[in-house]
Amino acid sequence: MSGRAFGSHPVAVIGAGPVGLAAAAHLITRGLPVKVYEADPGIGANLRDWGHVRLFTPWRYCVDPVAAELLERQGWRLPDGDAFPTGAEIVSHYLNPLAATPELSEAIETRAQVLAISRLGLDKVVSRGRDARPFVLSIKTPAGPRRDLARAVIDASGTWSNPNPLGASGLPADGEAEFAGHIAYGIPDILGQQRSLYAGRTTLVVGAGHSAANSLLDLAHLALTAPGTAAMWATRSTNLIRIYGGGDADQLPARGELGSDTRDLVESGRVPLVSGFAILALREQDGRIIVDGETSQGARTVGPVDRIIVATGQRPDLSMTRELRLDLDPALECTKALGPLIDPNEHSCGSVPPHGHRELAHPEPGYYTVGIKSYGRAPTFLLLTGYEQVRSVAAALAGDMAAADDVQLTLPETGVCTTIIPADDRGTAACCGSPEVKEESCCAAEDKAIASGKTGFDLHRSSVATRGRQESACCAAAIELPVEPAE
Repeated sequence: MSGRAFGSHPVAVIGAGPVGLAAAAHLITRGLPVKVYEADPGIGANLRDWGHVRLFTPWRYCVDPVAAELLERQGWRLPDGDAFPTGAEIVSHYLNPLAATPELSEAIETRAQVLAISRLGLDKVVSRGRDARPFVLSIKTPAGPRRDLARAVIDASGTWSNPNPLGASGLPADGEAEFAGHIAYGIPDILGQQRSLYAGRTTLVVGAGHSAANSLLDLAHLALTAPGTAAMWATRSTNLIRIYGGGDADQLPARGELGSDTRDLVESGRVPLVSGFAILALREQDGRIIVDGETSQGARTVGPVDRIIVATGQRPDLSMTRELRLDLDPALECTKALGPLIDPNEHSCGSVPPHGHRELAHPEPGYYTVGIKSYGRAPTFLLLTGYEQVRSVAAALAGDMAAADDVQLTLPETGVCTTIIPADDRGTAACCGSPEVKEESCCAAEDKAIASGKTGFDLHRSSVATRGRQESACCAAAIELPVEPAE
C-alpha cells in the first residue's frame, strides 16, 4: 500500500474508541496522515453506553503504549495500574485526553457516520486498475452528506450497537419487536439510572457470557434493598464452563471471581436457571411476558416476567462494506484467516495466537478490520489484542514490513481451555455446567420454585456481598465490550 501514491489522502480510521484512537496514534507516530470518523457526538460511544460497568482487567492492560507516549508528553500519568476502571473512567481518564492531544485533536471528526466504502469510480465487480484507485467514503454529517477519499481504511467501528436478537437460530423471537419497551440489550444500569425499571420486578436474563453475569449479580444486589426483585436466567447452551471460568486458575482474578459468583447464585438457588432453552416467541399474559421456547425434552415455557435482558452478544454490521471485496469466515463473519484461531466451536482458550496485518487483510488491498469487529461473532476479545493488531497494520501501511510481521501477543489465560464439546456431552451436561446433575441441582430448585409459585430471589434472600461489577476484559465494544459467546 505504501508504494501507491494517492496524493495527500489520509488513512481513514472508522470509530473513535480505544482501538480506533490507538490506530490513529500509531499512524501519526509513523508520519502518515490520518482522518478519524466517529458517528457519535463524543469519543468512546460504546464504552459510555456501559460506563457503569467495571472491567475485570486492570488499567495496565487497557492503555496502548504508543498512545500513552503521546499522552505523557502532555503531562498525563497512567492511573493506578492495578486498579479496575469502569467504562466511563476509561473514557474520561484515557480516551478524552488522548483525543485532545495536539497530534490527534485535528484528525478526529465526530457526528460523522460512514455509510459506505467503495473505490473511486468503481463498484466491486470491476477488477482492472482497482488497487490504483483511492477509497471513497460516503459520510453523513449534520452539515449534509459528502464523500471523502482515503489511501487506506482501518475499520474499528465495533459491534456493540448491533446486538444479536433474543430468538434462537439468530432470528428475532416472535413478539420481540412488540415487547421492545420491556427488553434491554447488553448491560443495563440496574443499580443506577435504570434502577426503577428493575426494582420489585422479575427479570429474565438471557445469555451465557460475562454480560449476562454482570446483570445477574446486579439484580442480586438490587434484591437486597428492593423487595420483590427477582431474576431468572436462560441460556441456549447446556455447558456453562465459559462463564463459570477457571476460578483461581484465571490469570485475571476478577474475571475468575465473576464466574465463581455467578455459579454461586445458581447453585444456592437464588437464581433459577433454564439451560438448553431456545427462545421462539414472547406473548402477553395479564400484562406480563410469557416466554415460549424449546429444550431437548420438548416445548418449555418460562415466566411470567416483567422485563428481559438480552445478553446474547453482537454481530458485525457489514452493510458499509458491500462494495468492497471481503474474504469472510462463513460462520463468524471475521476475516477468513482469523476464523480458525478464534472459533468458539473449536476452543475457548483465554488467548489466541499472535496475529496482525496479514490475518486482518482482505482481497481489497488497503482495507483492514480491527478491534472487536475483526472477531466477527466470536467472543473473548481483549483490548491488548486490538492494540497489537493496529500496531502491525500501521507498520504495514508505512512500509515497515519487518515490524508489521513481528507480531507478539501474550494474553492473560482464563484457566479454561475446552475443545469441541461432544454432542452427547451437550445432552447430558447439568444445568449448572457440571457433568452430573445432583438431586438438589439448580434445575431442581427452579422446578420447585415454579411449582410453589416462587421465583428468583424469593427463594433465597441470604446476603450478597457488595461487589464491583466486573466485565469482559477491556473488552470489546468494550469496549466494544462486553462480549458474549454465540451460543
